[in-house]
Amino acid sequence: MCNRARMSHEPEALWGSASQLFDERPRDNRFDPRELRPKSRNYVIREWDGERAWDVMLWDVLGGGAAWPMTNVRQLGLKQWRALAANPENRCIIPLTEFCEWTPEPVDLGDGKKPLKGEMWFQVTDQPVFPVAGFWQRTKEGKCFTMVTCDPNELVAPIHPKAMITILEPEDVDTWLRGSYDEVVALQRPYSAEKMTVRGPVFPTRDGIK
Repeated sequence: MCNRARMSHEPEALWGSASQLFDERPRDNRFDPRELRPKSRNYVIREWDGERAWDVMLWDVLGGGAAWPMTNVRQLGLKQWRALAANPENRCIIPLTEFCEWTPEPVDLGDGKKPLKGEMWFQVTDQPVFPVAGFWQRTKEGKCFTMVTCDPNELVAPIHPKAMITILEPEDVDTWLRGSYDEVVALQRPYSAEKMTVRGPVFPTRDGIK
């Protein structure tokens, strides 16, 4: 499941009028939106009272309320998630430039060390910055979000056969943020594999061996 991703651009006008921040940008060295990891703070786009803007949230929609960070959600019909997914005010967009899945099996690098899994990085060729469907809520840790997953496409399935993040077409962003529950569930589908690429495996902990 996607627990590592990147957004290599600073906030700017994307997908409509999202050109400003709802809250002031954090000014500390714990905030690095270029590298998304569980429980890191990252940029998202949401709407409030008809205004669309960037916000900063924690990547764990339960805000530490479970044994592990809830970074991905798939079963939108479950009562807990339906309540959030059905409310447009709780939906958001997570802008990414690439996301990571790990190789299914460890790889022997021939360096005498223990085999390890490699990073496989996926990009979207027709959208250098692509929108991922998500929703958010307020928790004891502040505003927290999750990404919505779906069935994997033919490119992702050999690496992660269970699921992939729900990447939206540009024309579907407004529907995700403003549509009915049934309309957003219909968008929970795999992105075209023909419009994606993958690189890897990469092993950054072994002196950059690829």
